[in-house]
Parts: sequence; structure tokens; C-alpha cells
Amino acid sequence: MQKIGVFVCWCGSNIAATVDVSAVSEALSHEPGVVYATNYQYMCSEAGQNTIKDAIKKYGLTGIVICSCSPRMHEATFRKTAAAAGLNPYMVEIANIREQCSWIHKDMATATEKAIILGKAAIAKVHLNAPLTASQSPVVKRALVIGGGIAGIQTALDIADAGFEVDIVEKSPTIGGKMSQLDKTFPTLDCAACILTPKMVDVAQHEKIKIYSYSEVEAVKGFVGNFEVTIRKKARYVNENVCTGCGLCTEKCPQKNVPNEFNLGMDKRRAIYIPFAQAVPKVATIDANYCMKLKTGKCGLCEKICTAGAIDYSQKDQLIEQKYGAIVVATGFNPIKLDNFEEYSYSQSPDVVTSLEFERITNAAGPTSGQLLRPSDGKHPHTIVFVQCVGSRDTSGCGKPYCSKICCMYTAKHAMLTREKYPDTDVYVFYIDVRTPGKNFDEFYRRAAEEYGVHYIKGMVGKVAPKADGKLMVQASDLISNEQLHIDADMVVLATAIEPDKSARPLATMLTASMDTNDFFTEAHPKLRPVESPTAGIFLSGTCQGPKDIPETVSQAGAAAAKVIGLLAKDTLTANPCVAHSDEMMCNGCSSCEKVCPYGAITYVDKEFRMPDRTVAIRRVAVVNEAVCQGCGACTVACPSGAMDLKGFSNSQIMAEVDAICK
Repeated sequence: MQKIGVFVCWCGSNIAATVDVSAVSEALSHEPGVVYATNYQYMCSEAGQNTIKDAIKKYGLTGIVICSCSPRMHEATFRKTAAAAGLNPYMVEIANIREQCSWIHKDMATATEKAIILGKAAIAKVHLNAPLTASQSPVVKRALVIGGGIAGIQTALDIADAGFEVDIVEKSPTIGGKMSQLDKTFPTLDCAACILTPKMVDVAQHEKIKIYSYSEVEAVKGFVGNFEVTIRKKARYVNENVCTGCGLCTEKCPQKNVPNEFNLGMDKRRAIYIPFAQAVPKVATIDANYCMKLKTGKCGLCEKICTAGAIDYSQKDQLIEQKYGAIVVATGFNPIKLDNFEEYSYSQSPDVVTSLEFERITNAAGPTSGQLLRPSDGKHPHTIVFVQCVGSRDTSGCGKPYCSKICCMYTAKHAMLTREKYPDTDVYVFYIDVRTPGKNFDEFYRRAAEEYGVHYIKGMVGKVAPKADGKLMVQASDLISNEQLHIDADMVVLATAIEPDKSARPLATMLTASMDTNDFFTEAHPKLRPVESPTAGIFLSGTCQGPKDIPETVSQAGAAAAKVIGLLAKDTLTANPCVAHSDEMMCNGCSSCEKVCPYGAITYVDKEFRMPDRTVAIRRVAVVNEAVCQGCGACTVACPSGAMDLKGFSNSQIMAEVDAICK
């Protein structure tokens, strides 16, 4: 019989306001095996932990139950407390009476009754708990950063500056991400390229960083400290080690009507191209979808004029396998498609553009060399209407329910720069709310409205319709004056919502990382572990985790790098002892568990068994590699014979909890 101590936390008023903590500790004190029960205001505090330590020593406790908040918060804290008092840390159970009781029930009697039931379930499990010993596993001193935007760049530089090897995998031919397409950055209006390109060069020249551009992650195996990653390096048909980036081939290629994705299709590029002048690596890439040589076997002009001999039409995709101790996800974002917003006539008029397209138009390296010209006729627009929240804060199902966070500020930037460079242009901004939460952001917005004469109108744009004279009729409402407005605009700029990159969902599956309903990666804890994934060894950087501006992205990149450095600085890691194990006498060798194991921790061996008649039988049985197993429990569910079980969460322990709840 275990000697169990029960400790009920008030959590200030978080629990005590809805749960009668004294009644809970009193009720649980009468459970079989419980020799001590108490309650305290803050059990996770130093005084609360000392109470637990003292009780363990005084009453010789062999197991403890903490009735408090979620184990995600303080399970590690209470395990350390138990270990400090000489008790095996895996003899600690947490009954979550905050999130599962006090936070969801308003009636004290109901919440208290449920808290007692959850406490009884935890006590029932402790009776079947057994001391577990954690093993050690080595750490590979190398990090992988997936994504080469500003988040990935900053993360890689910080890790590399600490002395660790870093690989960046970027699906585009160059690193730089969305920031490389920007002209100016808010709220300081400094040049985006002036900030970004030196960092891109630093990455390329850093002895600890290797760039896998035009590459994608193909597969991920393993666990924290020992990930095995397969990277597909796509064929450029250009030898990166030989190409000098002179650009001669990009000037002579006869196929020159390829939509330029860097300028969002607003101009054309050649079939062989360098995305932009400051690209890193500055290496040409042949687009196999448009190259006449690769499609028909004819042409080959770029090969003939390349003085370096870098063109290689026979190049194939390469699969590169590498081991890493930690992985950082920095996959970035994309503006949403506007297929569901035909009321703005985006597909009908070239003069209706997205904010990112407007950014390229005003960029000196853009399709109009920085001149503000209408896409339809190349004339200077004199009336521009900016429409906020296109697809953001949209609960109708057409857009996204969340605020995209950056739109208010980049619209203010666009409006301000337009008025500064073209004072003869009337600028209107239609908004629902103006959100300026960052440092100096509100001052920036006020400058646009007060100093630059931008017309901010609180209201919704209902329709944008092209007119015969080339104008765009904007129908909108002014909620302040309660008037309907009709504005004849030369251009309409849509501040579109942003969403995670399409690569995020399949990547999350490979990493066994969690995502929310909007396909943003979920952090381990929104307050205490904001840059860590619930999957150990996977870290989050930038807008893959949620909408962010550049300063916030860079801050999170540094935080993610710090977590990675802390991990890679260790020679070994303590492994999770709550791993699967197989009862060889029950195993029938069906392979069901092996097929569902996401970590590849289960293999099969032929083993000799001596039968009652002294004959020897050879049977195929499952063997679990405890260094690889992460205790997810998938195998225990899939096993048809019940041979596979999980230490610390065995079938008998779970059923004991169920029985205690159902009594």
C-alpha cells in the first residue's frame, strides 16, 4: 500500500474562488492510502514546495498528488520538488482542478464535486505508479532552420555566433523572404534592403552556416537531440559552385515572357533568372516549366554563352541526409488569395492591387522602377483608396477570423509615402479600427492622418466597380457621419490578411508538431514557453506561430536561438522514461505497432521461447528502442493483443482512474 500525500492549491483566487479547497483536501484525506492532506494558497511557491518536501520526509510518503493547475504549467516543478526530498519524481500525479474545474464551472458545489473526483482518480493512479529512471541520450551539435526569411536568418546568425553549426533550408532560389520585397519599414521608414541584405551576406559568409536554397525538407525522423532529416535539393540546372552570378545568361535567354513571381507577376522574367540583384546565393536558376532546352531539346543558348561553364541540363534533384540536435521552424507567411472577395473587382481591374503589389510598385527595384503608376495605363494616379481588413477579422468564412496585426501600420506607411512623394494625390483609408500596439506605432499613424493629410474614414467599402472612363467607383459607408460615399478612384489598394505558408501543414505532420485551426504552429505555452513547440526540440520563429511585424519577428528569432543554444550546449539529454514496452509473451508479431510509430522506435526480432514440453519455438516479437521512443502511446492503442503498454500510463493505471471517476 502506498503512503500518499495530497496537496490542494488555491492558485490565489483562480481555484479557490470556485472550488472549496478545504472540502477537497478533507474529502481526499479519507481515500485509501492517503496519510496526509492539506491545502495552501500557492503550492508552486517556495513555501508551498517546502510544505511538500517536509511532508514527504515526515510521513515517509511514497507518492504525492498535487491538485492544482494543468501539468503543462508546473509538472516539472513538482517533480523537482519530489526529487529534492528523495522521492522518485515519477511518483507525482497532477489533478488539474483549475482548467478542468474552476475555470469552466460557475457553481462552487459542482466545481468542488468535480475536483474531488479528479483527485480520487489521481490517487488511484498513484497506487499503481512505479518509480521510473530516466536514461541519457547524446546531443548532435547542429541546428536546422527551416525558412530563410528574416526570422530564419536572424535565428541562424544567433545560433552560429554561439559557435554551433547551422543549416538553413529555403524553398526559394534565394534567402530573404517577404522582407526582400519591401521598400521601407515602419515605423522608422528605413530601407528594408539596407537592413536585410547585410544580414543575408553575413549568413552567406558565416563559417558555421550552410545554405540549402531551392530545397525542401523531405522527411524527419528521430527525437530531440537526435533528429534525422532528409533534404531535397532541387535541380537548378546550374552548378552553384561554378556560377559567378554575372547575369549574362539572364539577358540572352530567348524565353522572356515568364511571370516574375518576385514582382508578383506584374512584369516578366526569363526562363533562366536571378530573383533580384542582392540574391543570396547569387546564382542563376533555370525554370524547367519554361526552358525550351529542357522541354524540347532545342535552344541551349545559355550554355553556349556561359563563360564559367556553369549550365548543367542533366542535373537531378539530390537527397541530402543530415543529423540535427534541434529544429527551428521559420516558414513565414503569404497574403491570402482574393478569390472570395469579388466585390473589390480584384480579378476585373489591374488597378485594384494588394498591399504587397503596391509595395513592389513603389520599390525602386520594382516593375515601375519606383514610380507610382497605374498598372492599366502607366499613368500617375491622383486618387487612391486603401481598404483595411480585407479578409482579416472575418467571421463569415470567406477570410480569416484573426487580426493580421501588420496591416494598419503598413497601410499608414503606404499612405504617408504616397503623400510625401506625390502631394497632388488624394489618399483615403477605410478602416474598421486602427490598431497600433507597438512602440511608436500610434505616433506613426497620427503623423499620417495629421501631418500628411491622409483621409482616415471609419467605415466599410461595399463595392469597387470599374467604370468606362478607367476610373474605379468605390461605394463605402462613413460610420461617423452615417453617410454613404461614392469616390472615383484611380487605384484601390487592398490590405489583405496574411496566413501561414502552405508548406506549414505538411511540415507540421513531419515534425509531429501541433497547429491551431488557422494553421499557425502552436507554442508549448503562450506565456512561459512562447517559442517552443510542444514537441521537444522543435522551436518556432516568426510568423509561422502567428502574425508579427519585423521587430517582433526578430525578437522571437533571438529567443528561439537562445533556446536552441541552451539545448545544443548540453552533451546529453535526460530522456523521457514514460516509454512503451512490449510483453513478449503476449506479442503476436503483427507489426501494427511498428506501422503507427511516428518515431521509428519499434523493430521486430526473432526470439527463442522454451515451451512447456521443453521444445524451442521461434517467435517474432516487438522490441522498443527506449532512446527513440517519445511515449506518444500510439502503439498501445494499435496493438490488438494488448502486448504493448506505456510506462507511467499503463492500461491498468488508466482504467484505475476511470473506475475512480465512475464510482
